[in-house]
This record gives sequence, structure tokens and C-alpha cells, in this order.
Amino acid sequence: MKTVWPLGVLFFSASLLVGCGDDNSNSELLQPPPKEETPVPESPAITNPVKVAFMPDVHFHDVYGTFEGNAFSGLVNSNSGQPAVIRTMYAQLTSTRLFNENYFAFLAALDDAAQRGVKVIALPGDFSDDGQPIHMRGLKKILDDYSQRYGIEFFAAPGNHDPNVPFERPGGKSDFLGEDGKEQRIYSKGAAECQDYTESWATIDAGYELPTVCTEDIRELGYKGVTAALADHGFMPKASYLYWETPYSSYSTANYKFETARQQADWQYRQYEICTEGTGGAYKKSHYTHCLTVPDASYLVEPIPGVWLLAIDANVYLPSASANDADPTNPKNFSGSGNAGYNRMITHKTQVIEWIKTVTQRAKEQNKQLISFSHFPMTEFYNGASDDLEALFGTGSFQIARRPTEDTAHALAQAGIELHIGGHMHFNDTGVREYDDGFLVNIQAPSMAAYVPAYKLLTLTSKSAIEVETIRLNQVPRFDELFEHYQMEHQHLAAQKSEKLWNADILAAKDYHEFNSIYLAELTRLRFLPKEWPCEMREMLFNMNGRDMLILSQLDTAVTLAQLQANPSLSPVATLAKCTTATPQPSLSVAAETITADWERAKIKAASLVQANRLTLDDFVAWSGFDLATDFYRLANAGDLALDDITPERIAQYSVLADALANTQATIHLSNNKVLDENTVSQVFQNRFGALFAILRKLGTSIPPSDHFMINLEQREVSNLSDKSGFAE
Repeated sequence: MKTVWPLGVLFFSASLLVGCGDDNSNSELLQPPPKEETPVPESPAITNPVKVAFMPDVHFHDVYGTFEGNAFSGLVNSNSGQPAVIRTMYAQLTSTRLFNENYFAFLAALDDAAQRGVKVIALPGDFSDDGQPIHMRGLKKILDDYSQRYGIEFFAAPGNHDPNVPFERPGGKSDFLGEDGKEQRIYSKGAAECQDYTESWATIDAGYELPTVCTEDIRELGYKGVTAALADHGFMPKASYLYWETPYSSYSTANYKFETARQQADWQYRQYEICTEGTGGAYKKSHYTHCLTVPDASYLVEPIPGVWLLAIDANVYLPSASANDADPTNPKNFSGSGNAGYNRMITHKTQVIEWIKTVTQRAKEQNKQLISFSHFPMTEFYNGASDDLEALFGTGSFQIARRPTEDTAHALAQAGIELHIGGHMHFNDTGVREYDDGFLVNIQAPSMAAYVPAYKLLTLTSKSAIEVETIRLNQVPRFDELFEHYQMEHQHLAAQKSEKLWNADILAAKDYHEFNSIYLAELTRLRFLPKEWPCEMREMLFNMNGRDMLILSQLDTAVTLAQLQANPSLSPVATLAKCTTATPQPSLSVAAETITADWERAKIKAASLVQANRLTLDDFVAWSGFDLATDFYRLANAGDLALDDITPERIAQYSVLADALANTQATIHLSNNKVLDENTVSQVFQNRFGALFAILRKLGTSIPPSDHFMINLEQREVSNLSDKSGFAE
């Protein structure tokens, strides 16, 4: 395998759901039937540019939704005059997605697309936040409205939050925002405090700040309810579609009839058998266990002459080892699909992969422009830095479990997929894979519920040429409409001296982009640094600026972490003592004198180094270790888009540090990924931050481009149309 890009141009009834031990299982439906082989004339080539927008990870939460029976009346908003049903700001600032402001961002994105004349919008998964009735009603209302007003066709593919598991289950959260800034618990039947009531809703005092609201409007619907709500938005055929099929259809374009498609779209036919070990049905092996029948929402549609959209349901819900085969629809039988993705698609949804092969082949034969989309990525999404991240931060860190293997990417390219738009990661990224037997461009479209808020717009100018633009949502009308409620929350937390108190600066954001930028910084402070970063790196980040780092890059000292315990006043490295369990040894207090002398020598070397780069040490004082950590996440999440928020001057200074640390060969001794006390201060910094800056450089390159670029499938080229330049290669 080689990775290249041109360097110069940068619902169904329970009776239908059976376990693997049932001799009456409908396994004949679990493999794609052969398509009609009648010759089909080629479609005419695209003559006018076609625009298709991709908006994954909306995580729609209806902030002005109404619960049945007014179970929770919400907080009356003085701006809108409506009662707001929202999550707390603390919940947002410790989550990888926003819950509330993305409501307004979605409306802004739809308005923007409508003004651009876009008539086709794809929603690659997580269009809802847990597929709850109150939110699905609101989402359907908005999609129906924009369809009627602007003639926009929406096409949804399910994500791991819609649904969380194949079948309906209890839901709810503990952190809705209630009166006086307090947390409001809202759950459906099945939660600990929502057991013993018979009405559709109830209020129960369970000993929390506010009584718990119990309502079925907050349950998680599963496939049946989620797809029923959006039946008119891709999941079912419509007479206006030129063509529509599923992996289980028996017709083809040659004999397509809408009535036949509607009959075969019934959910009794759109199921497959999945086992703990692999695909069931015709693919099932004798040793497979816990085989259960679940839905598959994949479909192919032709909404515009000559353009095929392949909506892949890439959710894979593995039956657990403790699955109850006698109760096949029990949601507890399944694990979530968040970390499964295409690695599991290859082994557990074989029938869909085989169907994809027929679709890509037929698209070529019939001269169709094929664009595939789903919720999950098809290639690695950290610009080749995944292995480095795992080595530095540990196994399972930074969502590495969600990375498709290279074998998986190759298999998808072999299946004929050339262009795919995914979501799930809330990242902006482009992955390019070229093989002897396939070429694959995977576009990771960003989320409007995270940093940087944006969507992707593809313009099809010919069968092989696609222009890709990233449309930022910097200005979002009404983005600050809910701030009055967060002010009450902040006042309450401050009065309680709560550990959940967050930075109120976010309420002074002048636009949605700045709001998201501050959100990412708080997310880094409140969640990422405490949970993902080793102690010694975290302490250095919170106690150093760029000048200190540059000096440390030149430091050569024999003082160990254990010796720092006896010298707690040393700065800026003294806090490293928090990361060692060594017993302080007063006899080693001479370390203070030693490291001070070593520090002065390193300072002289650092000054000489920056002078050669036409800089001064004082230039590096402008940013802190925390700024570095936040920029790290900016680049990891947003790629090229983050370069708007990191000055060229800072990028240049990061490059100087990356070069300085690249020349060090420091190794450290670890135990269970923890730094041992015997390591010296210089070894720890140069090893840890040498790796960090090497990763930062990979994340900060604009190759392949991920902002504005052109894809030529025939030439297998991705050409940069943006003037952005990140780290020098």
C-alpha cells in the first residue's frame, strides 16, 4: 500500500426477530439477492454543476421542544418568549459535542445552503442526540419545513447516537438545566428513580436538588422510531426519486418501479443476522454464537439524474457474550457501535460490503456519479500520527480505537468506493489511499456542534471532478439566545463553590466561532488534560510558557525527578515533583544549585538558537503550555481550519521547538506508562515534548488539504485550492 497525493497541488414486529437457534429464521433474506442483469443504457454526463451538502453530527436537541403533558415546562427565555429545554453549560464544556447552541447552528447551516441553491443535503449520522421522541419530532419538523420551502431533499444515514442500540431502551440525563441554575434530572421508565409510576409522566422526589421528571418523551427510540420519523428523508423510497434500493432489493434500474421499491422497503425485508463472531445468515459458520436479527438502514438513491448517493448504515451492534437469545429485542443484548465502524463492517456486515461491490460496478457501467456517505471514517484521521499518539498517550487514548485499519481501508477501496464522506469524529480531515486495485478519498466532515463548526459542500462538475469546500459557521444568528440561563447556572455554581464552575468568558463570545473556540479551551482544561495527558506533561503545561520550553529543549542536567522532591521551590520544573512517589531525600538538596547552573547554560544555548531564526526568547513568552495544549486539539480536530486561529508567528515558533527537540535522543524509563523517579528532568521533557511536537507537526501540515480542494478521480489527484500553509515539511 502507498499513501500519495500530488505534492505540488496540494420496524418490524417481534415475531420477525429470531435468534440463531430458530430453524424458521429468515436467513435467506440476509444476503443481497442477485440484481437483474438486463443491459441499462448509460446516463448522460453531468452538464451543469450539482451541489451536495454534507452535515454530519448535528446532534439535534430541540431546545424549544415540548414534553407530552408538559412534564417539564422548561425555562422561559426572554429573547424568544418560549420555554427552553436545555442541558447545562457544564455538561457542554465536558462533552465532545455541544447540546444546545448547535440547534441555532443547524438552522444557520440550512439557511446558508438554501441561499447557495443546494437542493440535496446528506446527514451522515448522529443527526439526533440519542434518538429521543422530543428531539426527533423537532428534527422532522425542521427538515419537512426546509423541504417544502426550498425544495431541498434530505438523505439521512444512521449514526451511533441514532440509535444507540438497535431497539428501544430507557433514556435520559441528569444534567438538564432547571430553575435557579440547578441541575434537572429527566429520565424515562427504567431509570433508578423512574420505576413505579403508571402515567405517561411523573415528578418524583429522589433526594436531588430538584425533583426528577419522568417522561417517555426522553426514551431512546431505536431503529423503528428513528427511521419512521425520517421516512421521507431517505430511509424510504419516494415517487420523486429516480431510483432507490437496499442491499436486500431484488430489482434493478432496468425494471425499477416505485411500487415494487415501496413494498421491498418494508422493514421485514431489511434485516440481517449478526453473531458475536461475525455475519450470520448465509455467511454464518458453525462455531458462531448469540446470533440475532437486527435492522440495516443502508440504501442507494438517485435524487438527480446521473448522481447516485450511497447511504451506508455502518452501525455494527455486536451481540454481547451474555446476550439472551430467547429475548432477541432486548437492548441489553448489544454493545454500542461507537468503536466498531468499518473494522467490524468487514467481518459482521458482509452482505452490505458485497452489495457495495455491485453498486460501484453498476455505477461505472451506467455512468453514474457515485458518492458514498456514512457516519464512520474509512481511513485514519490524524494525518498519519495515530501510532505516535498511542505511543505517547497510551493504548486506547485519543479515540484511536475508532481508527480503521489499513487493511480495512484497502478492502473498501477494493470494493470500488472512491469517494466517501464520514462523520463521527467531529474532525475536519482528508484521507487519501492509493492502491494498485483501488483509490479512496475519505472526507471527514466537521460537526456544527464542535470546533470548528462547519459543513462540507461538494460541487460535481463532471463524473471525475469534484470540488470540495468547507463552509464555516462563524456567524450564527441567535447563538447567544440561551446565555441568560447559563448566567443563572454560573451564579449557582459559584455560590456552591462547586468544582463544576466554568469560565464565564464564554458568555462574552462575540460570535459562534469564538464561542466554539472558548468551548474547546474549556473542554481541554476540564476533560482532555485531566483524563488523557500523563501527569508530568500536564504539570509542565500548566507551569510553563514557550520560553521555558525552549530552554528545556536545550537543558542537560543530571537532576532526577526524585531529587526535585527535596527542592519544591525550583521553577518552572518544580511541580514535576507531584508526579513522583519517591521519598524526599534531604541529602540531595544540592540539586537546586546544580539545576540552576544547568538552566543558565541551557538559556544561553536557547538564545543562540532563536537568534539564528531571527527571533528572541521573549517572543516565546506570549504563549503558555495551556495555549500549546489547546492548539494541539485545534489541529487534531480541525486540521487546516485551525490555522485561522493560530497565528503564523506561533506556528513558526512551534516549528523552532519541533526542530530543536527533533535533534534530541532522550529516552526515559517507564512502568505501566508512568515515568519512573530515576529519570532526569531534561530526559522527561525532551522525550515527552519531543514526541508531542513531532505529532503537532504532522497534525499541522496541509497535506492532503482538508479545507478547499479539488478531487480528480480519473487522475487520482487531490489538489489544494486554499492558500493555507501550516508547518513546513
